[in-house]
Amino acid sequence: MSERSAVPGVSKRYLAPVLMLCICSLLSATGQTEDDPGPRPLRTLVLAELDPLLPSGTRLLINRSTIESFLAAVEGVPPDWATVYGHGHHDPGHDERLFNLNRERDAAREGSPVGTWRVGFVWTGELSHFDADSQSYSVAIGPELIATSWGVVRFKPEEVPSNLRVRPDKRLADQLNKRLQRHESVQVSVVMVGTLIPTESIIYDFSHEEEGVGLIMPVVRVEQVEVVLVKPDAS
Repeated sequence: MSERSAVPGVSKRYLAPVLMLCICSLLSATGQTEDDPGPRPLRTLVLAELDPLLPSGTRLLINRSTIESFLAAVEGVPPDWATVYGHGHHDPGHDERLFNLNRERDAAREGSPVGTWRVGFVWTGELSHFDADSQSYSVAIGPELIATSWGVVRFKPEEVPSNLRVRPDKRLADQLNKRLQRHESVQVSVVMVGTLIPTESIIYDFSHEEEGVGLIMPVVRVEQVEVVLVKPDAS
């Protein structure tokens, strides 16, 4: 196995080389439906200040340590990735071992109260089109990949939020407009909150970027979405 297969020991976040941007289509405020909640507030705060906005008991999984603690509580121990990987995708038993890993973990997870925990995770967003009628920006979003001792973790919403738009207050809107007029990228954090789906709540696979590195995808039924223009943490 290549040395690159080892998961980095230092926690970091990084966007996939090809960010799977999900461009949210922009609808007018007058065309809202039950599936279109309209523009959301664009909040400016550090992520640690989110707790009062989230349902009580939400576990915010936004860094390596909190994610590893969550996985240990839900799954016990990491998979033996080297054994499952074997000689790679061309190994005749590779697919069967990966299938068995998922099936065994699903069975072991059944009935566990930990699976009902409400969790929050972050995807990366970027402001795009401004709609003058609704005074809101549409948001393009894509997953964050977080390196952990378990493997690379990528949270997966059961359904990606659609028609995602944000409306800043006037002072912030003026600042954002100036940045966008200079063709600067305005990135935001899209915080999604929900519970693991009842079946196949965590999917195990292998990274497409690094040979032999495990990929772990908790699948979350999203109940709440907050969009944050993250300000520096004063600490």
